[in-house]
Amino acid sequence: MNTQSKIKLLFVGDIIGKPGRYVASRVIPQLIKERELDFVIANGENAAGGFGLTKNIVGKLHSYGIDCITTGNHVWDRKEFIKEIEECSGVLRPANYPPGAPGRGYCIIEKNGKKLGVVNLQGRVFMDPIDCPFRVGRDIVEKLREEVENIVIDFHAEATAEKIAFFHFMDGKVAAIFGTHTHVPTADEAILPGGTGVITDVGMTGPFDSVIGMKKEIAIERIIKQLPRKFEPAKKDLRFQGVYVEIAEGKTEYIERIEIRVKKE
Repeated sequence: MNTQSKIKLLFVGDIIGKPGRYVASRVIPQLIKERELDFVIANGENAAGGFGLTKNIVGKLHSYGIDCITTGNHVWDRKEFIKEIEECSGVLRPANYPPGAPGRGYCIIEKNGKKLGVVNLQGRVFMDPIDCPFRVGRDIVEKLREEVENIVIDFHAEATAEKIAFFHFMDGKVAAIFGTHTHVPTADEAILPGGTGVITDVGMTGPFDSVIGMKKEIAIERIIKQLPRKFEPAKKDLRFQGVYVEIAEGKTEYIERIEIRVKKE
């Protein structure tokens, strides 16, 4: 096989607030150099203070070397982003949001003569009942395959069963599918019979001395007292979590989970 056709891709787990951005800024440029990455994709829906995105934060994420930013159910948490998303290149919102939602749910990114299709979808089990990710995803992939051979999906979903069902539904149709949303990494990375690389959840990039990125005491108080209190990102035990894949001819040839601990300087 022509090695020029192989794509080395890093997918970064949900970036949590300022601590997550710090980790991303330290680790991503290092991995780009060490692994000679062609593309970097990151879920950034929690990058602005732990909830949502802003145009300014998008610029910062791109400056770390991230080519495409995917999102999920928190994409509209910063109301200004409803308008700003149209001005931000390389940012996706779930493609199965109903027609009329701002932004776009898929794209083709090109760099150094290589092309990669990226699709962002959101699950429906225990989440908002938006359009069917299975049907929407299938139709988008069929359209993208007319222009690009290698396609990957960020499937932002709660239920592991829904994610795994989606993996098998799309096996052989895309090169890789990365599960996001729970912030808890799974140890089930695999290459399915049809050549699709999958993992149920990539994990998160940010503070792990926390409850999925948020300060422990606040999360515990909310659970025990059932009273509203604003979540705040934690600050300690900073880690980077992501998945590295090598893909070619529409299939995954290699998949590897990555976790790197980062000390705050």
